[in-house]
Amino acid sequence: MNTPDETKDALPRERRRSLAIGLLKAREAVMSHFRPILADHDVTEQQWRVIRALSEAGTLDATEVAEKAFILAPSLTRMLRSLEERGLITRHKDKEDGRRVLLRLAPVGQAVIDEVMPDSRRVYADIDARFGAERVEELLDMLEELAALKLDGKAGGEE
Repeated sequence: MNTPDETKDALPRERRRSLAIGLLKAREAVMSHFRPILADHDVTEQQWRVIRALSEAGTLDATEVAEKAFILAPSLTRMLRSLEERGLITRHKDKEDGRRVLLRLAPVGQAVIDEVMPDSRRVYADIDARFGAERVEELLDMLEELAALKLDGKAGGEE
């Protein structure tokens, strides 16, 4: 069994810090500001990503929602059922392709977006003020570049 020093020494000097852990810590730091806001509206992080994607795009099919919200298909299927039961989204058949089901944000879902967005904007403004708006934009650009690498050749999602 390796000691912590042996494990540390096995990594290249420039990689003693874990990129994956660093990204998780940053995500947690950011999401810790949003979770209470979403909880006040009885919406999970994943549900928020779905309704926000629909709010921004209008009408999407499930595959498009999964891609934009970065959610795995099995989790999305259950979530869509729940969001529809709560009246946050609607489903309807594509008129041009009857096999395709299209999703749209319902008025109740838009009301949640409208209620959450002012608080969300305040959080983003606080992050911009504390971290720097320019640095946030640079970080987002770098993260997009990193995500585009798809290091293992697979696109993924979160459950």
